[in-house]
Amino acid sequence: MPLGLEEEAIVLENALLYDASGQPLLEGKLNGSREWAEVNAFCNRVYMPLAARPLVKGADPNATLRTLSIGSIVLSRFCFGVPTRADEFDPSSGNIIVVNTLRGSVRHPLADGVDADTRPGDSYVVDCSRTEYWNIADGGDLQFNLTIPHRLMEETAQRWYGFVPDDDLWKKRLVFGRGQSAWLSLLDYATRSVDARSDGIDNPLIEKRIEETLCIELLRNWAECAGLNLETGARSAAPRYVREAERLIEEHADRAMTVMDIAARLGVSARSLSEGFRRFRGITPHDYMTARRLDSLRKALMAARPGETVSSIAAARGYVNLAAMSAGYRQRFGESPFQTLRGRVVGA
Repeated sequence: MPLGLEEEAIVLENALLYDASGQPLLEGKLNGSREWAEVNAFCNRVYMPLAARPLVKGADPNATLRTLSIGSIVLSRFCFGVPTRADEFDPSSGNIIVVNTLRGSVRHPLADGVDADTRPGDSYVVDCSRTEYWNIADGGDLQFNLTIPHRLMEETAQRWYGFVPDDDLWKKRLVFGRGQSAWLSLLDYATRSVDARSDGIDNPLIEKRIEETLCIELLRNWAECAGLNLETGARSAAPRYVREAERLIEEHADRAMTVMDIAARLGVSARSLSEGFRRFRGITPHDYMTARRLDSLRKALMAARPGETVSSIAAARGYVNLAAMSAGYRQRFGESPFQTLRGRVVGA
C-alpha cells in the first residue's frame, strides 16, 4: 500500500529527541510550553525577533520547543500547537530560515502574491535579511527548522564557487526537496551525529564539516530551484583585473603580498581593485587573500617534514602574529594549526 503524506515524513521523526545510540536528548531542559511568554522568548532567541498571534482568540499554545546547534547553525524542533500567524521577522538579525515540515501544513509566501502550503516532506527557505516573511501554521503541524546566518552562506558560496550570489538568489522564497529528499536525509544524518552526553557534536572537526555540508547542500538546492548556475554564476562577468588578481593571489599564496602589491602589478588602483571584489565577489581582496593564504598554510602543514613546527611553517609564509593566524585558521577549518600538524604526524 502506498504511503500517505503523513506517513512519508518519517526521516526526521526522532530528530532532536534521541541520538544515534537511542539516548534521549535535551533532558532537563525546556522542551515545551503552554505559555505565550515562553514561546515568544524561544522564537526571539532561536529565529529572530518576530510577532506571533494565535488565530483562535484566547487560545493557549501547546508548543514543542527543542533546539541544538551545529556550529553556527541552530536546529529546532518546533510547533505552536495552535493555529498561529507569525510575521514581522526582524531583518537586522541577518538570518536565513529553512522550514522542514514534518506534520500538518504551514503556509508561506513565494513571489508576486503567491503562497504555498508545505506538507510533510517539503522544505522551504527564506532569507529574512533580504525579504519579508510570514507564515501561518495550521496548529497540527510540526516543523524541523534551521536558522543559518546569511554571512555563513555567503562565506560558503565564496569558498566553493568563487563568488557570492546577489539578491536575485537571496530574495527568492521557495519550496524545495519535496518528499523523501536527499536534503532531509542529510538533516537526519546531522541530527544523529549529536551526542546526548554533550548535547552537541563532540568532535569540532566533524561539527565543522557537517555545518559546511549543510550550507553547500542548501545552496545547491536553493540555486537550482532559483535557476542559478553556481558553476558559472557571476564569475565570468567579473572584470579581467579581478580575475587576474585572483590568479596572482592563488599563485603567491605562500607570500605575504598586500592589496597594494597586487593592484600595482595589475596597473589599477587599490580602490578600484577593492570595489571590483566587493561588487563581483561580495568580499574584499584582503579577505580573499587571507583565505587563500590559510589554504596554502594548511597544505603545508599537511605536507610537513619531520622536525617542522607550526611556527617555522607559518614564519616561512610571512605570518608574524601567530595568535591571530591561529584564530583565523580555527574559524576556517574547525581545528588549530597544531591539530592539523599533529594529525599529519600521527597519520604518517
